[in-house]
Amino acid sequence: MKTKRYFGTDGIRGKVGEEPVTAEFMLRLGWAAGKVFLTQGRGRVLIGKDTRISGYMFESALEAGLASAGMDVLLLGPMPTPAIAYLTRTFNANAGIVISASHNPYYDNGVKFFSGEGKKLDDEVEYAIERELDSTMQMVESKHIGKVSRIEDAAGRYIEFCKSCFPSDYNLKGKRIVVDCANGATYHIAPSVFRELGAEVIEVGVDPDGFNINQQVGSTTPEVLAKKVLKEEADFGVALDGDGDRVIMVDHMGDVVDGDELLLIIAVWRKQSGSLDGGVVGTLMSNLGLEKALQNQNIPFARAAVGDRYVIAELQNRNWKIGGESSGHIICLNLTSTGDGIITALQVIAATECLGKNLHKVKKMMEKYPQRMINVKCRQGITIESIQPVNDAVKATEKKLNGKGRVLLRPSGTEPVVRVMVEGEDRELVEELVKELAEVVEQAVG
Repeated sequence: MKTKRYFGTDGIRGKVGEEPVTAEFMLRLGWAAGKVFLTQGRGRVLIGKDTRISGYMFESALEAGLASAGMDVLLLGPMPTPAIAYLTRTFNANAGIVISASHNPYYDNGVKFFSGEGKKLDDEVEYAIERELDSTMQMVESKHIGKVSRIEDAAGRYIEFCKSCFPSDYNLKGKRIVVDCANGATYHIAPSVFRELGAEVIEVGVDPDGFNINQQVGSTTPEVLAKKVLKEEADFGVALDGDGDRVIMVDHMGDVVDGDELLLIIAVWRKQSGSLDGGVVGTLMSNLGLEKALQNQNIPFARAAVGDRYVIAELQNRNWKIGGESSGHIICLNLTSTGDGIITALQVIAATECLGKNLHKVKKMMEKYPQRMINVKCRQGITIESIQPVNDAVKATEKKLNGKGRVLLRPSGTEPVVRVMVEGEDRELVEELVKELAEVVEQAVG
């Protein structure tokens, strides 16, 4: 396990400029966070985790650090990331902590923080915790040490919340659903939600052992779900990721329905029902087909930088309610404060019921453009926009697309690469152009 010494929006997990995560670091992180959160009198922090073996160590070290700073700690055990955001609000806690590396393999792990409102921490709070990490760690007096307790009914509370987000006019009786929990944090929650709403549930990825999270299961390998849906003759399938904030679905024909398509389905349903509240926010990587389909529905669309933090910021700036990423990280701000795979799936199911079409038919509202991306290794700190040969190549590529596609160059935030993406109507042309452009970029920055 390695991490950059940074713990904010994307959690502390493998990044450029890595350093090992130790129990001592987690202890100090808990203490530093406790010092910042504990502004007046006693306070409390919730801690939840996914199913990685390292989560036990992270949890113990964090709770010890928080308690030594004077914070009370409420332990949730294995819980989805959106559940921790929700429970942080309902328990009026100072903050919530998620121990997870999302869709990454078991040997990665990290920490994410939520504010008392179940939202990402403000930058000022993150910086304050960073500063405390460099201070000398001192435990409070014995009489001020925090207490640690466990919330035994956390799963039940969240299950009821998820069910409350499904329209009361509908139920899932007669539906046969394959639910893939990625051997992650939703293994004991997602099947219950769909089953209690009336569905017949076939479970996949519900036997975590600390090492098999996201291993050939979940939203990152939807082909496994597709095969199971066809074998079981199910109405559709739902694949979550390791911490439950993303979802990819599969229709009864075995076709994968990705985040862009899910976002469109929800948006069209909300517009027809008069509850859209503005438009839709995607990202720079959202398929051009989504943008075109929304235009056909007269639904405004805006792009944000890649990452849920930027999607949420754009939604708040425009006072819109729904947005998301192709990965299946969908945000419905009228229901939750962060991405939630279970609630997204329920919204899509409700949309199909309201529109009177199955998932396979509503999926066809969007015609996806062929999109191809090549990662080009580069030196750190590259400012790609300042390189004239690259700019010239981009303009030439756009000219060849003739207004029927897009070009995107995006330095990665997690590894030393530039992502070169070309999108257009003609698949063969896209393949040809992305290779040509990637070669120019490699010569310039490799």
